[in-house]
Amino acid sequence: GGPGPGRSIPAGASQGQYRERFNKSRRTLNLSLLRFISAELTRGYFLEHNEAKYTERRERVYTCMRIPKELEKLMFFGIFLCLDAFLYIFTLLPLRVFLAMFRFITLPCYGLRDRRLLQPAQVCDILKGVILVICYFMMHYVDYSMMYHLIRGQSVIKLYIIYNMLEVADRLFSSFGQDILDALYWTATEPKERKRAHIGVIPHFFMAVLYVFLHAILIMVQATTLNVAFNSHNKSLLTIMMSNNFVEIKGSVFKKFEKNNLFQMSNSDIKERFTNYVLLLIVCLRNMEQFSWNPDHLWVLFPDVCMVVASEIAVDIVKHAFITKFNDITADVYSEYRASLAFDLVSSRQKNAYTDYSDSVSRRMGFIPLPLAVLLMRVVTSSIKVQGVLAYVCVVLFYCGLISLKVLNSIVLLGKSCQYVKEAKMEEKLFNPVPSASAGKPAGKPQSMFKSTHGFSTDENGSTSVTSQPVHQKDSLPSLLVTSSSDQFLTTPDGEEKDISQDSSELKHRSSKKDLLEIDRFTICGNRID
Repeated sequence: GGPGPGRSIPAGASQGQYRERFNKSRRTLNLSLLRFISAELTRGYFLEHNEAKYTERRERVYTCMRIPKELEKLMFFGIFLCLDAFLYIFTLLPLRVFLAMFRFITLPCYGLRDRRLLQPAQVCDILKGVILVICYFMMHYVDYSMMYHLIRGQSVIKLYIIYNMLEVADRLFSSFGQDILDALYWTATEPKERKRAHIGVIPHFFMAVLYVFLHAILIMVQATTLNVAFNSHNKSLLTIMMSNNFVEIKGSVFKKFEKNNLFQMSNSDIKERFTNYVLLLIVCLRNMEQFSWNPDHLWVLFPDVCMVVASEIAVDIVKHAFITKFNDITADVYSEYRASLAFDLVSSRQKNAYTDYSDSVSRRMGFIPLPLAVLLMRVVTSSIKVQGVLAYVCVVLFYCGLISLKVLNSIVLLGKSCQYVKEAKMEEKLFNPVPSASAGKPAGKPQSMFKSTHGFSTDENGSTSVTSQPVHQKDSLPSLLVTSSSDQFLTTPDGEEKDISQDSSELKHRSSKKDLLEIDRFTICGNRID
């Protein structure tokens, strides 16, 4: 009770006064501690004092919940676009090549009515068909069985590294391959009166054949590696390859993305998913052939196929959900992406179309159907033996079924595309004059193609403008082949355009922002557009 060691009694104060003062301060200390604990237990707060912050957090949660639905709607639409371009190689392209050759052979009977022996689209179709046939016969010199056993003899880690290198090489091939094909098409159809500024059609043709052949071999190695993973006893390689998809999340989620960058990545994911589906089909065909087409073995492969597809879907959903969360991008942006893809389809059916839709898909998504079609033809013809009249009848019926599927898919896609374009209010962009055309010429009167219930308008002769033949414009400049009216459309709302271009002086030293309709899959090598 005393002052204790180390404490001195203040001057003029007795020991009793000091003891009374000490006890009073201790009671005050006890009361303060109890009051603090009581305040901590009964303290309240009001969330509405920061209503905007909590509303934003709730909207982020709702956005993450909407991402799977909106993303899969975009993926579903994009996969069917890739399927349409892929089926075109097997169904309509042979028929178009036959019609072009028939026109070329019978041309002397009707006389030369214009300066062109063949229309530019017919020349491109013949080139595609010849490249397809040459590469198909060249693939017969590649031994699939030897490649399979060569890859099977490698270690798991080495195969994992090889598979990653193949993915990178596939992207590099796709980025440069479409440029090679476009250069060939333009060189073969360029007006002859212009000054020659190229090395000739034949060198471009050999470059295109070499590219398609090498890319087909690359995809064959990918399919063989996946086949080895499926047939491994402990499935360790397949598990490692599945984990490689989750590494993609780490490389993408924590980077800054804008709407255009996300559109580019979405197109890449669509192409990757469709390519994986075709690779799984090739793996199943090869395995079923080895087991004499025993249907029981298909159920053995079914769990692994489901695991590959499920992991791909899960990785895409998680990746896009966190990218939109970290970059404050709403889920409605995927509707804009879908409308942009639909715009490509509708604009390719216009009279002033400058490219075939399969080439447009190649530029937008990096999906080039020619190498994949060559490989699939090689695998199917080596796995399925056609013998007897009945077998050939089945082949003809199967081909008719493919044509029916292609036509049905094209009709449905065209109708849905018109609907998406109309919902996005992009109809007027279809008829805007091309800025690269010669100046001083008045633009034609725009006609809306969305007046009828199906989204198609009719021209003066009563035929639909969507499916009619393109009109050759003699006065147009060469840049018309690389610039379309869709390149001038900006899907960003007007309010966001001001945010993107805040400082006009800064825009003088930096390139302008790229539109969604300007961006193809391989505009840049990376994830940022500065």
